[in-house]
Amino acid sequence: MAAATAHEVRPAYLQIDQTAPRSYNVLWKVPRTGDTFPDIEPQFDPAFTRMTIGGDTVLDGFAVRRFRLTGTADLAGTRIAIGNLARTAIDVLANVTLLDGARHTLLLQPAAPSASVPQAPTGWSVLSSYVRLGVEHILLGFDHLLFVLALILLTKGVGRLVKTITAFTVAHSITLSLAVLGIVRVPGPPVEAAIALSIMFLALEVLRTLDGEATLTARKPWLVAFTFGLLHGLGFAGALSRIGLPPSEIPLALAAFNIGVELGQLLFVAAALLAIRALGLYRAWPLAARRVPPYAIGAVSAFWVIERIWGFAA
Repeated sequence: MAAATAHEVRPAYLQIDQTAPRSYNVLWKVPRTGDTFPDIEPQFDPAFTRMTIGGDTVLDGFAVRRFRLTGTADLAGTRIAIGNLARTAIDVLANVTLLDGARHTLLLQPAAPSASVPQAPTGWSVLSSYVRLGVEHILLGFDHLLFVLALILLTKGVGRLVKTITAFTVAHSITLSLAVLGIVRVPGPPVEAAIALSIMFLALEVLRTLDGEATLTARKPWLVAFTFGLLHGLGFAGALSRIGLPPSEIPLALAAFNIGVELGQLLFVAAALLAIRALGLYRAWPLAARRVPPYAIGAVSAFWVIERIWGFAA
């Protein structure tokens, strides 16, 4: 199957909706990794039988399969497993909706490829699962991390850095929420290309600052961070829409994912500052050495710009 390319590791998605006593509709989405789709499959208790509905389709880089699950027992209290998951680096988000209104969210991972469907509903499963997904997304979203790194290199003073990172956080939280709730709709591929372009712009601004230019970005990095943060929020929203949200828990899942993104971002900022301190104060380096990070960031982001424009223009 052909599929769209992706720049981050995305989770697989399992949606189970109960339609009648001991009868369920199942949606199974597997993300492309490299040039193929991984050979992973949901597995259920032996009391259940599965009937495929239609054929496989490919949508937005996912192989999509639908089937009906029927059994001699209720799904609640049984275990769901993902075959061959331990051989991959993929997480699986499972959302289960039952006739009695109970809704469960499970996160299956290579180290723990199975889980029991709870007998009673709990919001904690939604909260914990989407926080972890948010952390993983930001730490695997290398374009967002490079943008934050460029902000760190550009901004002088801890107070200004806190203000700048806060502005970036507020901005991408706004557009993430608006996009996920369907209030704002922007095509994904142009957004990804524009995000890469924003990183390249920031790398150039770092170089201009090193040359002694008093640019607007250097004087008010929080303003640039907020402006481009709106763009990056649309990128986060695209990832979250591909993951999917439990229909009855959208506000909680959205808040949890956002919290996870912020936690991951704070972890990266702390690690970057510690690394810079360990290597010696960045602004005390010789000028030639200080040019290396922005040149590297600019080169990578320029490659992404070309790659992403080529991807949606081809």
